[in-house]
Amino acid sequence: MWFLWAMLAAVSAALVIVLTKAGLKNVDSSLAFAIQSILIVSITWSVVFYQGNLDMLKDIDKPAWIFLLAAGVFTTLSTLFSYKALSIGPASYVVTVERTSLVIAIVLSVIFLKEKLTWQLIVGATVMVAGAILIALSDRSE
Repeated sequence: MWFLWAMLAAVSAALVIVLTKAGLKNVDSSLAFAIQSILIVSITWSVVFYQGNLDMLKDIDKPAWIFLLAAGVFTTLSTLFSYKALSIGPASYVVTVERTSLVIAIVLSVIFLKEKLTWQLIVGATVMVAGAILIALSDRSE
């Protein structure tokens, strides 16, 4: 079941890139993210209320709060940086370089979460980095 949710996330993320790039024509990247953030907050809290999970707030321990708040800071920074890059670069190039975050996440997961490093992860990560370099260094006409 995780694969279905992951694919839905991938399709949604792809749509975010394309729609954001289209919307950034005459809009400051930070302002664009601020506008989208209103929807992010509204929709996610609506889901929490709909699912009846609001009372679970009291069960979150201090370490989880710290990790979640730090992740929120980095989510915000990542999106602000991504939108700035999209405002000045082609979406296909920006997203390719940005998604090298997958390789960084693999490395961090192995180091900090003690996840198992397999040959498939190594080969896959190597291919991702090689692809990102190939695309980033390719000759593009703008």
